[in-house]
Amino acid sequence: MKWGVVYPGQGSQHVGMGRFLFEEFSLVRELFEEASDTIKVNLKKLCFEGSEAELALTENAQPCLLLVSTAVYKTLESLTPFQPKGAAGHSIGEYAALVCSGAMRFSDAITAVRKRGEFMQNAVPLGKGGMVAVMGLTPEQVEEVCEWALKESKKDGVLEPANFNAPGQIVLSGSQSLIEWVLKHFKTDLLKTPSRRVKFIPLKVSAPFHCSLMKPAEENMRPLLESMKFQAPAYPIFQNVSAQGETNPSILKENLIRQISSSVRWVECIESLKEHGLTHVVECGSGQVLSGLIKKSVGDDIAVLNVNDLKELKKAEEQINVGSAIASERKKV
Repeated sequence: MKWGVVYPGQGSQHVGMGRFLFEEFSLVRELFEEASDTIKVNLKKLCFEGSEAELALTENAQPCLLLVSTAVYKTLESLTPFQPKGAAGHSIGEYAALVCSGAMRFSDAITAVRKRGEFMQNAVPLGKGGMVAVMGLTPEQVEEVCEWALKESKKDGVLEPANFNAPGQIVLSGSQSLIEWVLKHFKTDLLKTPSRRVKFIPLKVSAPFHCSLMKPAEENMRPLLESMKFQAPAYPIFQNVSAQGETNPSILKENLIRQISSSVRWVECIESLKEHGLTHVVECGSGQVLSGLIKKSVGDDIAVLNVNDLKELKKAEEQINVGSAIASERKKV
């Protein structure tokens, strides 16, 4: 077994996430306290007692997701001889990957993601940007749709691939007027190679993430992140921008800055984790969105464990311990 870690992004949050860890482990309670004190926000209340709508606000969701993902990882680390060989995080999840690998201080990351959420929310006026999931098209066909819409609609704006989540599952981001135009006018026979089944699913998001409309947010984040110290991680971090395993602190920082307005190349990240030799990963954080995406990308080549309750935590603990015991025996031989 060769273990890795993946960390989910925005959209995976839900009220109550992480409560089972908070109630059982003092180290998690201390993390909640540190994070709340750092940004002067009651994150325990947001995670456990707030409304779904309040938690979903970008400036709230991002620190809460980072906190819960870090809590899951630190708990596993305290219970097992967990030694991952690589990690990746989906969008905001990349901050958790950097924290848990030792590349970034937890307090710095909490500060950064709180500001990141604010900057991203304010980059585009509410209602002027949006995102839509496209099911059934290849990356090349999605690019074709974007080019067609920009040319034929005669509208000023932006429409770009934002998330390459899984084969046949890509998210577009950009101007709301262009997205609405595509939803109204798209027909499969407009493609050079028509697809039988194409489905567009508008996403309930407050801003057009991971496209060039986020450049103002990226520019605001640059001085903040550049003022923070990054160190070499304990293992490679497969970053959204490059889909390559990075260990150089300067590259890690620059890719984290560029990530805000760049596409999330998640399919390539997972393929790179596979090429790196990983056979098992733990999805450290809320939900199991990444488990499904990994299954669609590489099938059973990478097994995924989730940790959303004490039963799943126990299972992960047992499997990591078994894997560590096997590795120790092999070293002796």
